[in-house]
Amino acid sequence: MTRPENDLFGLSGSDKQRLIDRMRNRVEAGMTSLRSGAGKIAPSAGDVPPEFWKIEDLPGHKQLQVQATAAERFNIANPFFRLHEGVAGSTTRINGHEYINFSSYNYIGMCGHPRVNRAAQDAIDRFGTSASASRPVSGERPIHRDLERKLAECHDAEDCVVFVSGHATNVTTIGCLFGRNDLILHDSLAHNSIIQGAILSGAKRLSFPHNDWQAADRMLADSRSRFERVLIVTEGLYSMDGDIADIPRFIDLKLRHKAFLLVDEAHSLGVLGARGLGVVDHFGLSGSDIDFQMGTLSKALAGCGGYIAGRRSLVENLKYTAPGFVYSVGMSPPVAAAALEALNILTQEPERAARLRELGMLFNTLAREAGLDTGSCQGFSIVPIIVGSSVVSAKLSNRLFERGINVQPIIYPAVEERSARLRFFLNCTHTEEQIRETVATVKEELVTLKRNPVYRMV
Repeated sequence: MTRPENDLFGLSGSDKQRLIDRMRNRVEAGMTSLRSGAGKIAPSAGDVPPEFWKIEDLPGHKQLQVQATAAERFNIANPFFRLHEGVAGSTTRINGHEYINFSSYNYIGMCGHPRVNRAAQDAIDRFGTSASASRPVSGERPIHRDLERKLAECHDAEDCVVFVSGHATNVTTIGCLFGRNDLILHDSLAHNSIIQGAILSGAKRLSFPHNDWQAADRMLADSRSRFERVLIVTEGLYSMDGDIADIPRFIDLKLRHKAFLLVDEAHSLGVLGARGLGVVDHFGLSGSDIDFQMGTLSKALAGCGGYIAGRRSLVENLKYTAPGFVYSVGMSPPVAAAALEALNILTQEPERAARLRELGMLFNTLAREAGLDTGSCQGFSIVPIIVGSSVVSAKLSNRLFERGINVQPIIYPAVEERSARLRFFLNCTHTEEQIRETVATVKEELVTLKRNPVYRMV
C-alpha cells in the first residue's frame, strides 16, 4: 500500500494531530529547561566571564598577586624557593654561602649519610632508577617488601604498604575506604592530605578543636548513630605547632564509639619514643591499638613517599583497591633502599632520636626564656616562633638569612594571620652553640622589627 504524500508515519486525522501536539509539547518543555531563572537562553561560549576560562584567573593566582604586592610595598624579598647547593642538614649552602639550617626535615641526619647513599647506589646498580610499572602489573621488587616488612616491625603492625607520595597516601586511603554514609572526624589542624582525602571520599567531614579529645567525644556521642563507618584522624607530632596528641585517649574514643583511628606519623617517626619509633613507642602501646598508622619516608627516613601500617587484611585491601597504589608506578628502587637503610640505622642508633629531643627541648626552653612565643610547642623536633603577622614573619626570615640563619616563614593562608610564624626544624647534628646563637639572634631582630613604626601597623 502506498502512503499518502506528506502523511506522518502513515497516520492521518486525529491520531496524527495528537502526535504533532505531543511533539510540540516536548519541544517547548526542552526550550523551557534551557532558559535561565530570568527567562533568558543560557549564554553562549562568548558570554562566559574571563575568570572561568583564563589561566591567569584560576583560583589562588589573585591571592599570590596580593601577597606579591604586599611584599613589594614592604620591601620584602621572596624567602621561598631558595636553591640549596648540597645536602641540607644542620647547615646548608645557598648562593655559595653556608647557613645554620632550620628548614629541612632531616631530623636524624639520614639524608647524606654514607650508608644511606651507598644503599641507594647499590639499588641503582641492581634495579635501575625506576620500577617502570605499577607494582600489581610488573613493578614489584624485593626492596619494596623488605621496606614494608621493616616498617611493619617498627610500628608493631602485621603488615605495611608503601605509596610513592606521602600526601597521596592519606588522600587515596581515606578516599578509597570511606563513602557518603560515613563520617571523617579530624583535628582542626589536620594536614591538607587528610582534608583532601575526606573530600574525595564524599563522607561527612567534621573537625574538633586542636588536640581536644573531650570535644571529639561529645561530637561522637551526638552524631555516631547517624553514620555507618566513622574515622577519627589525629597526628602524632603536629608540624605547625610541635605538640603531640594524647593518643591513648583517642584509642579509648574509637573503642567506645566503634570507630576507626588513623594516626598520621609523618613527623613523629624518628622523633617520639625511647627508640624513636613513633607514638606506639612513645606511649607504650600495641600496634593493634591503632587501625591506620600512616607515615612518610621524606622526613627521618631520607626518601620520598608514604605508607600505611596495620592489619594484614587492611594492607591487602589497599594493594588491590587504592587508586594511588594500583594506578601509580611502584616506588623508585633507590628511594626504597635509602629509606630501608635509614630505618636500619634508626633502630641500631636510637641515641640519634634521643639527642634530637634534647636539642628540641633546649631550643624551646631558651626561646621561652627569651620571651618568644612558641605556642603549644612541647619541645621535640619542631619549634614555632609566633609573631602574629605575615609581613613581620617574612621580614624576620630575611633578616635572619642576612645573618647566616635559614628558616622559613609560615604565613597566611597556611595559618591564620594572627598565627603567622617562623618554624624551626631541628636536626640531631645541630650544636648547642648554634641553637643559643639562633635564639639570641631571633630575639634581637624581632625587637628591632617591632620598634619600626611601619611594622607596628601590620
